[in-house]
Amino acid sequence: MPTYVYAVVKPDGSLGEHFELMQRMSDPALTSHPKTGEPVRRVPQMPMIGGQHSTAADKRKVSDSNLDRLGFTKYQKTGDGRYEKTAGKGPKEIRKG
Repeated sequence: MPTYVYAVVKPDGSLGEHFELMQRMSDPALTSHPKTGEPVRRVPQMPMIGGQHSTAADKRKVSDSNLDRLGFTKYQKTGDGRYEKTAGKGPKEIRKG
């Protein structure tokens, strides 16, 4: 079941205390706080998508050795419009212009 975030609606219309509540997706949104009875509204949140993510894993995916293994060629800019090959097949250097 997903967890939804709700906020208490103050008399001036601003949002007060926030709280979380696990509900079925098919359940209607709350209109009042379950304990105090104060008016509430659901606060939109970014979805929490599970999975493994890390900066280190991203770096490994685009590492020179992995790109070479997958058949890609990578060039690194060295200056003066020159690019040197760091992975893959192709010319050792490319010059711009």
